[in-house]
Amino acid sequence: EMCIRDRSEEAKIGVRNARQEANKDIKKTEASDDVKKDAEERVQKLTDKYIKQIDEVLAKKEAEILKV
Repeated sequence: EMCIRDRSEEAKIGVRNARQEANKDIKKTEASDDVKKDAEERVQKLTDKYIKQIDEVLAKKEAEILKV
């Protein structure tokens, strides 16, 4: 049985892998360097947002488990 911490780590890995794929696709485009940099920054902000959400859900679930 996977514990909640393992599942959250798997979710984070999935988010990071998606970031890597997006950044690879951005680099392949023929857009200007400024546009590419802006896109990579937006991808990073989304990555940070989802990692934070995963951490928040983990903390909430761990707190629920401790109450039992």
